[in-house]
This record gives sequence, structure tokens and C-alpha cells, in this order.
Amino acid sequence: MPKASSEKIMFYGTGRRKSSIARVRLVPGTGKITINSKDIDEYLDLETLKVIVRQPLVATDTLNKYDVICKVTGGGVSGQAGAVRHGIARALNEANSEYRPVLKSKGFLSRDSRTKERKKYGLKKARKAPQFSKR
Repeated sequence: MPKASSEKIMFYGTGRRKSSIARVRLVPGTGKITINSKDIDEYLDLETLKVIVRQPLVATDTLNKYDVICKVTGGGVSGQAGAVRHGIARALNEANSEYRPVLKSKGFLSRDSRTKERKKYGLKKARKAPQFSKR
């Protein structure tokens, strides 16, 4: 549901990936992407991560229609980029339900549930065992 604050329409979406959580707002605008109060070029170094973030906008042909403002916490840059992508896709779905088939077919609406496996006792990491010596 769009929320109007001071007569401006906004669409919200929450994205998650690994241990990152992104709170995304879509505002009608010129296509400026802001992550944690920084421009996307300033926040993300790798070009591949910038492409990942823009994927839902490119798929729905709305790259220059909305400004993206998001706050991201937790995880590393790759997980954060994935979380922002998920959040943008959810917000676009809220903005216009006609985008849903495109976003769903590309897999942007589904949460990637792969997270770090817990460490087990007797092991050094989740699966790495200490070195074995016969004597």
C-alpha cells in the first residue's frame, strides 16, 4: 500500500540476503539510488554489485522512473547488494502489480535463504575437522 507523506507517494519493500536487511523506499523521481545516505557509486565499489542492485529496475523498465532510498544493516557488501535488490523488487511489486510476472520469472521476489551454517562442537568450523593423526 503506498504511503503519502507531505503529498509524496512512496512504496516500501524489505529485502533480506544472508545476514543483511535492507529497508527500501521508492519515490517517483529520476533514477537516483541512495544507500545509507551515500550515492550507489560511492557505497558499492564493484560494478557487478551495482548491476545486481539495478536488475529489478532494468527488468521492469523503470530505471529512470523512481528514486531509490535505502538503509542497509548487517553482512558484507555482496549480501547487502542482494538485500537491496530484493527490497527494490518488493517495492516495485507494491507500486504496480503488473510488474509481478516479470520480477517473479527472474527470481527477484524470492528470498535467497542460503545463510552461514552453524559451527558444531568438536570441529573447527561448520564442517572442518581438526587434523587427524594416527599416532
